[in-house]
Order: sequence, then structure tokens, then C-alpha cells
Amino acid sequence: MVKRVNIKTTKNSQPVEDYLDGLDSPAFSEQGYQLLGLFSRVTGCDPKMWGGSIVGFGEYVYHRANGDEGLFMATGFSMRKSGPVLYIMPGYATASVYLDRLGPHKLGKSCLYIKRLSDVDLKVVEELIVAGLDELKESHTVRLA
Repeated sequence: MVKRVNIKTTKNSQPVEDYLDGLDSPAFSEQGYQLLGLFSRVTGCDPKMWGGSIVGFGEYVYHRANGDEGLFMATGFSMRKSGPVLYIMPGYATASVYLDRLGPHKLGKSCLYIKRLSDVDLKVVEELIVAGLDELKESHTVRLA
């Protein structure tokens, strides 16, 4: 029997605009709205808040080795004090072709850390979002709605 995993970062009804308008500086809000437009256009999805600080697009069901399953966003972003963080859920293991052209960044497992959007090529960000969703669709059922 499949057991549903309850994780801390879940989809909620907090308005995305409230989150973006509540950021520490107008520059961060502006970058957040820029990402909101980019992700919305590329994914075709309405944004949803995941937890208190992640703007997510689409969702997928993941399965753990023990058979448990959970629901998480397919892609998204967050505005942190250090700058924007982009989430590509399969991770960036196969993204070197994009990352070489992106501009200055740091990587986590599924996180891409940027200081300022003006430092990176936004066309490459679009390509990363599309490639990440395509890769996620190879192994999971992804709902982009």
C-alpha cells in the first residue's frame, strides 16, 4: 500500500504577489516579477506558492525506494537574501551545455544560485527550464496546469 509522504514544503493558497511584494527591496521584487513572467510564459502554468518562499510551476508525484510517494513542484524559484534561486527538479547533472553559457552561478543538487538576473543570460534560463521539465517527464508524470 502506498503511503503519502507529508513534506514541509507544500503547495498553499498564499498569493504569489504577496510574497513578491513583501521582499526586502524593490530590486528583489523586480527580479522576482521578472522570473514570475519568465517561468509563467515558459511553463504555461499558473504559479503557486510552495511553503512560504518558493514560487512553483506544475507538479509531479515522486516515489521513494520504500514505496512512499509525495507531491512536489516541477520547477520554480525563490528570492533569497543572496539572490534568486532556481529549482530544476531533476537537478543539473546533465545541464553543463546550458550552464557554460549562463553566466556566473553556483550549484546545489536541484538549486541554481544567482546573485542578480542581470548577470545571466535569460534565454539560457528559459532553455534550462524547458530541458529540466523534459528530463523530469522522462521519469515522472508531470502536470503542467
